[in-house]
Amino acid sequence: MTDPDRRPRLFIVDDHDFAREGVKVFLGDAFTIAGEADNTQSAIELIRERNPDLVVLDVRLPGGGGEVVVAEVRKTHPNVKFLALSASTSREDVAKLLDAGVDGYMTKATVGVDLPGFVHDALDGQLPISSDVAGYMLDIDEDTAERSGLERLTEREREVVLLIARGYTYREVASNLGIAVKTLESHMHNIFRKLEVASRHELAALTYGSGFVRPEDRTGDDPVPD
Repeated sequence: MTDPDRRPRLFIVDDHDFAREGVKVFLGDAFTIAGEADNTQSAIELIRERNPDLVVLDVRLPGGGGEVVVAEVRKTHPNVKFLALSASTSREDVAKLLDAGVDGYMTKATVGVDLPGFVHDALDGQLPISSDVAGYMLDIDEDTAERSGLERLTEREREVVLLIARGYTYREVASNLGIAVKTLESHMHNIFRKLEVASRHELAALTYGSGFVRPEDRTGDDPVPD
């Protein structure tokens, strides 16, 4: 959802007032600020209410943390994008937020005039990462390759994967879960990206091969996967 002037709508989450004000200064007039919050719970509630295009999100927040905000918002608003903006350069924090599914990670030490560019890149579907933590990406990729990518999925995404792997159509899955087909398509986009698969066939093969879905899980009413 965008304003009539078509500027992207952003939401800012940081527990420090001066940090939120600084972000707005760096963003300039290229974006519309849809709201802001200083803790996990209010962020979740207000982001769902305002439905911005992208959230500029601190990693460490009272009441949980950035990864909690991402997980909870994505359950109801899967199209909202998140750009993590943190003072932390720790490998643990970078990995935690990337596993949560953020669309970019920027450190406050490098924010400067680069922030608008990072926001645009994240909105365009890229994965912008600050140069001072980009080196962690190789290690993180190796770690995630050693475990099933299914561990990176949210609870709702796992529900979708289970039904898709059992052979249900998009319309049938959407009806079963009580969501719109468009919402399901957004879930599938995120699932394909996280699991690095390109089709339902590859997804089914991965889920059966990993043991996430087993042949005995099927019921007599289940359609046979293609």
